[in-house]
Amino acid sequence: MRSLIDAFVNTQPFGPPLSMEDLSDLSDRLIADHTLDPGFKGWIMVEINNGVWRETVASIPYNKRILLLPKCLSHSANCQADVDEFGLLCHRCNHCSIPNLQDRADDLGMMSIVAEGFTSVISLIENRVVDTVIGVGCLDSLEKAFPLLINNAVPGLAIPLNTAGCKDTEVDYNYVDEMISMQSDREVYLLDYDHLKSTLNSWFSSENLDSILTHADDPTSSIAREWIGGEGKRWRPYLLAATYMALSGEKEIPQEVELAAVAVECFHKASLVHDDIQDNDTMRYGKQTVNAAYGVPMAINVGDILLGEGYRLLTGCGKMELVKVIADSHVALCKGQGIELAWSVSPHPLTMDFVLDIFCHKTVPAFDVSLIMGLICAGDDPELREILHRYSRALGIAYQLQDDIEDFETDDPVALRPSAVLAALCELQPDEEFIRTLLYHEEPKGFLYRSENKPLLNQALERVRQMVEQYHREALDVLHDVTNIELKRLLFRVTKRILK
Repeated sequence: MRSLIDAFVNTQPFGPPLSMEDLSDLSDRLIADHTLDPGFKGWIMVEINNGVWRETVASIPYNKRILLLPKCLSHSANCQADVDEFGLLCHRCNHCSIPNLQDRADDLGMMSIVAEGFTSVISLIENRVVDTVIGVGCLDSLEKAFPLLINNAVPGLAIPLNTAGCKDTEVDYNYVDEMISMQSDREVYLLDYDHLKSTLNSWFSSENLDSILTHADDPTSSIAREWIGGEGKRWRPYLLAATYMALSGEKEIPQEVELAAVAVECFHKASLVHDDIQDNDTMRYGKQTVNAAYGVPMAINVGDILLGEGYRLLTGCGKMELVKVIADSHVALCKGQGIELAWSVSPHPLTMDFVLDIFCHKTVPAFDVSLIMGLICAGDDPELREILHRYSRALGIAYQLQDDIEDFETDDPVALRPSAVLAALCELQPDEEFIRTLLYHEEPKGFLYRSENKPLLNQALERVRQMVEQYHREALDVLHDVTNIELKRLLFRVTKRILK
């Protein structure tokens, strides 16, 4: 069976990571092609995942690997081991295979722990103590752990136990030894995400901003400096820098990439300032918006100076294509915002296509521009650029659909705007009186929460949830064509974190 799976994996034009849906589809195909017992599906999924990651894991140094063993391998009647918050502390009574497996890992220079579940090692991976996990467990436990490893794009191998049950289990010792002993001369490069985040935060320190932006010797510049250096997730500069690192293989980020990343954040923060003015919002990041704190005229000026700073920073990057990409994104955003504003002045029945078009103008470019600029900084590639466009479209739409759903998961009032939920309601209930009442009601959310309308709202929310799943899957499917493993890992992680 393993030989059959290895041969199958070697004929497939894909690389790791694979999604759960990918593994399921591939397993189904293998079962159909060879008329295998469908009961083997879970085991086959595990082994296909092993096959696609094997070369990468073999390229990771032993001291960056960890062997995770289950407590059920111990001999329950004779085990004298203690258990603490980290797992089982073996007393080496030699009544089970755990001491031999840990000795073998130790001889190779690997870490090993005896604990239940992969959650116990995720922190070690996130903190770069180790880069890969080789886990032994029952098939049921491995299937439950898979989403955790796959969503975090963790290079890893899983070895099913020979028998199920929660005690006195066994594993193929020789197969475990083979998996942990693999070694390759190929060098693997894995992004240090924590180091990148730390580096990125330093770019927005007051000292660094003083060195790369114009002198803050006037009120507008001072407010803008405070705004860009304040709160925010900084997804856009992170994506730009991480994409550059994944594609270039460089561990250090050159000055021109830093300038491009800060420029992207300047454009983003400018759009937020102007958006708050247009929506008359008074709070963001838990504090007053610029327009609330300093008035609308000053807020307009702050947004404008951030746009100017962004374009000025891009002139220092030496790549005119970066200016074109950000300008196209800026224009698309303004067009999308204009469509939304025009609708808000004169609301009319919504279609899902109309709403998705707004998403493609307003939300999609936020992801697309960062990825494409990171690609350009790394040398550009027309084919990869097209892949990133398609990925950004699917991710951006899924993100905004999710955001629309979240509006109805709290008791907070919902501002009337073109949303997927409203579009679904208009399409599910095309009655003119209902739509007119919905679009012109002082509290649309309260109207929809009425007992007679709640079933319809639930139908609309369910439809949008299904669309989130559809576009989520589409985003991951697009990544099939990405050959750079580290870029693919990055985008898997980004997808997981953005689509909660």
